[in-house]
Amino acid sequence: MTRNLLESHPADRTGSAPQRDQLPVDPASGLGLVDVADLLGSEREAILLHNGDRYRLRVTANNRLILTK
Repeated sequence: MTRNLLESHPADRTGSAPQRDQLPVDPASGLGLVDVADLLGSEREAILLHNGDRYRLRVTANNRLILTK
């Protein structure tokens, strides 16, 4: 079953998303580093919200990532 992050419990929404300067930094690129496991937890799919549009992030059977609109 896919957990919809947009429908989380109201108590989960009290904090804001981490700001870029609060993320660990990838030394190779200098970009913020987010572990996919932190987004998905024990699930294999999550719905991401970007500029009002929903995207599905999914881990495939071959353990690859697919992002679809």
